[in-house]
Amino acid sequence: MNNIINVTRSSMPPIEEYIEEIKPIWDSHWLTNMGIKHKQLQAELEVFFDCPHVTLYTNGHLALEAAIASFAFPTGSEVITTPFTFASTTHAITRNGLVPVFCDVNPATYTIDTKKIESLITPKTVAILPVHVYGNMCDVDAIQALADRHHLRVIYDAAHAFAVKYKGISSANFGDISMFSFHATKVFNTIEGGAVCFHDDSKVELLNDLKNFGIHGPEDVNYVGGNAKMNEFQAAMGICNLRHLAAEIEKRKHVYERYMALLSNIPGIILCKPQADVRPNYAYFPVVFDGCKYTRDEIFDRLKAHDIVARKYFYPLINATKAYQDYPTAGAEKTPIAAHIANRVLTLPMYSDLSLDDVERICSIILD
Repeated sequence: MNNIINVTRSSMPPIEEYIEEIKPIWDSHWLTNMGIKHKQLQAELEVFFDCPHVTLYTNGHLALEAAIASFAFPTGSEVITTPFTFASTTHAITRNGLVPVFCDVNPATYTIDTKKIESLITPKTVAILPVHVYGNMCDVDAIQALADRHHLRVIYDAAHAFAVKYKGISSANFGDISMFSFHATKVFNTIEGGAVCFHDDSKVELLNDLKNFGIHGPEDVNYVGGNAKMNEFQAAMGICNLRHLAAEIEKRKHVYERYMALLSNIPGIILCKPQADVRPNYAYFPVVFDGCKYTRDEIFDRLKAHDIVARKYFYPLINATKAYQDYPTAGAEKTPIAAHIANRVLTLPMYSDLSLDDVERICSIILD
C-alpha cells in the first residue's frame, strides 16, 4: 500500500533548532503574555513585511475578528465580501454584528470581482473585505479606488498571501489592515497563529489590548476584549520557520512548475495563470475540471482510492451554507461564477517536500 499523500504537510525546522529556540523559555518560565519570543517574532515580521505595525494573535480567525472590531462599525452595517473563501472570513464579519454582502468573483483569479462591487454598495456599507485566494492577489488598485470614492474601509483577508508581493510591495501593505493566518497548513506557520498588519499608529494600543481582555495596564481595562495572545512556543516555531522560508518557497516553486508542465493545455483542465507584477508564494495548486469526461467529485474519489488526498477548496460556497441562508445575498445562484468554480475545483497536494515523482503519479492518475 502506498503512503498517503495529503493535500498539505506542515513545514517544520530541524528539531534541534526548535529545541535551541525554546530553551530560554525554560529559564524564564514565561510561557505567554507577550514574552521575549513573541516580541522577537513581531519585530522580525515587521521587517519581513516592511510594515510599521504587526500585532500577533493565537490564530488568524481571532486576528480578523479583532481587525474588524478595531473600526467600531455600527451594528447592522454591511461589509461587501466574497463567498469563495473559508468560513472564518464571513464568521468574523457576522460575529462583529455586521452583515456580509456577497459579491461574485473574477473567473481568472477567483478573487472578488471589482466590477461587481459598486452595485452592492448601499448607505449601510462601511467596508470591503476582499480575500487573496490561493496566493492570487486581489485587484488592490481598483479596490482602493472604489473605497476612496465611497469612503469605505478595506480589510484584507490575506491568509493565503504570506510572502506575496505586488509591484515589489508586500501584501501586508494594502488597504487599511491585512490579516494573515499562520496555521500549520500555510506557507509560513507558527503551529497555530495569525497577525494583523497596518500603518495607522492610533490602532497599536487597541489591537494589542483587544487580544488581552481589553487590559491596558495592571489596573486599566480600556476595551471589551477577548483572549487571543500568541504563546511563546508558537512564536519560537515562527522564528525558526521564518529562517527557512525562502528555501521552502523555492521547493514549492519546483512542485508548481512540474504540475504546470504536466497539466497545462489539457482540454477540460483549467489552471490559474501567473499574475502580472505579482511575486507568488506557491501556496496552493488549484485545478478546475470543466468539460472533462469525469466530474470533479469522481476525480476526487479516484485520487482518494490511490491514497492521494486532494481538497474541494472552497466548497460549498459560504453563501450556500445553512449558516447564511437568511442573509440578503445568500444563495449560490446570486454568485454564479463563484458557484461554477466551487463545484469544479480541487486543490492538489502542494508542499515543499512533495517529490516530483509523486507529482507525476498524481498527474498520471488525473490524465488517465
